[in-house]
Amino acid sequence: MRIEITSKQITITDTMRTKVEERFQRLEKLQIPLISPHCIITKEPKGVKIEATINIPNGKIFAHAEHDDLYIAIGQLFQKIERQLNKFIHKAEADRAKKNGKDMCRTGEISGETIEEPEIEIESDAEIKLNKEFVA
Repeated sequence: MRIEITSKQITITDTMRTKVEERFQRLEKLQIPLISPHCIITKEPKGVKIEATINIPNGKIFAHAEHDDLYIAIGQLFQKIERQLNKFIHKAEADRAKKNGKDMCRTGEISGETIEEPEIEIESDAEIKLNKEFVA
């Protein structure tokens, strides 16, 4: 995989390059093809800012991190990217994507009509207390 690393107002050393490449190799274990990853390292007045853009099938991932120490910023950046990739991997398995009310109405599994429940006759207050105690 070819990783493009760009810097603004800072020179990229071999240790910086190896650290970023090492972290991208860890991301390859998630079995998602990373298409044209690009990192931008910028020297800011308050520290270092690092941004990454990665194209994946059916989408794009972007993350950024800022810190005084470059290597801590790299760690934070790749944690964010890994979180986004995990969300992308497990998106199909998520319950929020499968059975929401609109889709169930469209397929006819449920209807918008209210269902009336039958009334229950209770003979005394003692019966209500007994039911509440034993049910809980």
